[in-house]
Amino acid sequence: MTQTQLIEFAWGLANSKKTFLGVIRPNIVREASAVVPAEFVEETRERSMLVSWCPQDQVLSHPAIGGFLTHSGWNSTVESVCGGVPMICWPFFAEQQTNCRYCCKDWGIGMEIEGDPKRDYIEELVRKLMEGEEGKEMKKKALEWKMLAMEAVTGPEGSSFVNLDKMVNQVLLAPRKY
Repeated sequence: MTQTQLIEFAWGLANSKKTFLGVIRPNIVREASAVVPAEFVEETRERSMLVSWCPQDQVLSHPAIGGFLTHSGWNSTVESVCGGVPMICWPFFAEQQTNCRYCCKDWGIGMEIEGDPKRDYIEELVRKLMEGEEGKEMKKKALEWKMLAMEAVTGPEGSSFVNLDKMVNQVLLAPRKY
């Protein structure tokens, strides 16, 4: 993202008045160091934690997490689904647009940021996710998807185990052509 976009995201979060964990990797801004304004840090001091890294899967599994602002990469999407956390999605490239579409349109667990993010728009999406009826419905659906994910990986009856076993057996039993 650009430095301007980072600042717009920061002020959108600040203006929402919600508590948040902000993970700002050093390389998140193109061709510059990621720096948020000192006024933003002061404004959010009592309700934010800014870090350069976190164990994302552990954070998303914590019951205090109400939403996830994500680029919609596959790992982030899976971790959010497994945590039962609804998303605000801002995809960039590769499979991210497809993942975002599934989250937002098919599964009902995400909202897509459309266009260039502006602070008022980010604030509105955060409030909608955390306080609005749409956000409550997304949380409900996210918890349903979490249960489905847990069923898929639970024991030898889970679909993940069954499908992996089926694939391995097909590969092992397939005739070899040398």
